[in-house]
Amino acid sequence: MGKTLAEKILSEKSGQDAYAGQIVIARVDVAAFQDGTGPLGVRQIQKLKIEKVRAPKSIVFIDHAAPSPRKELSNDHMLLREFCSKSGAILSEVGDGVIHQRLVESYAKPGDVVIGADSHSCTSGALGAFATGMGSTDVAIGMAMGRTWFKVPETYRIEVKGRFQPGVGAKDLILYLIGMIGADGATYKALEFGGEAIDNMSMESRFTLSNMAVEAGAKTGLIASDKITREYLKRMGRLKDWRALAPDKDAKYEKIIEIDAGKLEPQVACPHTVDNTRPVKELKGTKIHQVFIGTCTNGRIEDLKIAANILKGNKVAKGVRLIVVPASRMVFLEASKLGLLDVFVRAGGIILGPGCGPCVGVHEGILGDGEVCLSTANRNFKGRMGNPEGFIYLSSPATAAYSAIKGVISDPREVLKKKKTRKG
Repeated sequence: MGKTLAEKILSEKSGQDAYAGQIVIARVDVAAFQDGTGPLGVRQIQKLKIEKVRAPKSIVFIDHAAPSPRKELSNDHMLLREFCSKSGAILSEVGDGVIHQRLVESYAKPGDVVIGADSHSCTSGALGAFATGMGSTDVAIGMAMGRTWFKVPETYRIEVKGRFQPGVGAKDLILYLIGMIGADGATYKALEFGGEAIDNMSMESRFTLSNMAVEAGAKTGLIASDKITREYLKRMGRLKDWRALAPDKDAKYEKIIEIDAGKLEPQVACPHTVDNTRPVKELKGTKIHQVFIGTCTNGRIEDLKIAANILKGNKVAKGVRLIVVPASRMVFLEASKLGLLDVFVRAGGIILGPGCGPCVGVHEGILGDGEVCLSTANRNFKGRMGNPEGFIYLSSPATAAYSAIKGVISDPREVLKKKKTRKG
């Protein structure tokens, strides 16, 4: 019987013929902490008196509070640095970037099992890895022992046909899907994305899909490793890490969901849940106070290019703060080289160093009471950005950039249509 991507990877890493519903003990290729969840995990490893980690790539990322805004967090950072110096774990320092972006740039590869003490560790699934978020203690054991257990998940196949219209992309697709099936619609399932639209999608856009799989409750979000994957890894200087990996043609799926990309419109997730999605046309005119472009969902170079293309030659509306945060040092440097940062600053925006920035509300960009933020992040829960009296809407970089100019939530297809007309 044919296998899904999840079944193939867990079969290989467990050494048994694994199918959905079975319990397996699998080898861990990459185990990761970040500075929010890492201190608990590190202390668990220390309690076990384990001095050296066994997962081949054990990495600790200082990204959530980077640089630290409080002495308590600075002390946690000291703990993490000391752990790495003694245990053999790799340290990703302040300014290197967000855990999930750094994992796809430098560490995860097709066929890997990747575990991270952060929900959005599923991002690496776009490379054809079984990547998932787990609790700090679970990741601590996986990092220390180099193995962990899984229940092999059932798989929902998300078949996306056609091509996106201008101004619509991966963020709109995943918001639409989450709105369709609900925040718990794929609990402990693997979402496997495929079809014409996915085959033609850039790796940056694929990362957006896998990143937000967890917002539908999924264990992982997987995409086959193909020529697009190969070119991305080559660009990262990691061509040797590439391998082709795809589901079998006769794989058995619990459910198949078909979506026509050509019929999708820009989407927005309204407060205070990610599945509270509506087409942008239904929210046009909603006043905003802050626009945030960045995060592990949409802080990559493709996202910044899209936003800069819309913002170039324009100014951010009066009363709106635009905050832009590149997802990694690599992205920051490329954006600088391409002149994108100059575009954002001239438009009235502010650039923060690579990291999570305002996303989790630890520092930088915390909302005031009653303020509204349009964000390219992955979550809009009450209090997510540091103030339970704030309101967070989620959108694509295109929608966010155009809305920053207008001062209200707006449809990016309007400005893209004008640009096309002027060129014509």
